[in-house]
Amino acid sequence: MTIQIEYETEIALGVEYRELIERVVNAAADYEGCPYEAEVSVLLTDDAAIREMNRDFRQIDAPTDVLSFPAVAYEEPSGFGLLEEDDAGCFNPDTGELLLGDIVISVERVIAQAEEYGHSRERELGFLTAHSMLHLFGYDHIGEDERAVMERRQEEILDGLGLKRPV
Repeated sequence: MTIQIEYETEIALGVEYRELIERVVNAAADYEGCPYEAEVSVLLTDDAAIREMNRDFRQIDAPTDVLSFPAVAYEEPSGFGLLEEDDAGCFNPDTGELLLGDIVISVERVIAQAEEYGHSRERELGFLTAHSMLHLFGYDHIGEDERAVMERRQEEILDGLGLKRPV
């Protein structure tokens, strides 16, 4: 698994983010049964930068906690079988890795939401990373049923890493 992580803000997160992101990305890929070596890019930034991206890509002029940019349009979540039939350009020609996509996380939102929800910054960063990874695998939360599926999967990934919600 190739995980490219960039930290593009002056705001200190105060946690060892690199190893945590790598653990969550790998756990999500394992949980989803991804049969390929894969590649994902993660950008940690601030509210101003993520607001600009949110405005440019989603036409929402407000900061958000995480943005996901999937490289694969799955027919169904984690539908890897169809990729073998028609790779649709979703593999890196140099490495052969499946290009999952890009994740952008606001460090300011990680800090604020960890405080708001009463858990650690590690838990919040792990949650946003797992949430975004599920989007990269084709999950969404538009409908109530989809939301419930995503929430269950996120919690199982995080619980497996010891990043449980405080009781």
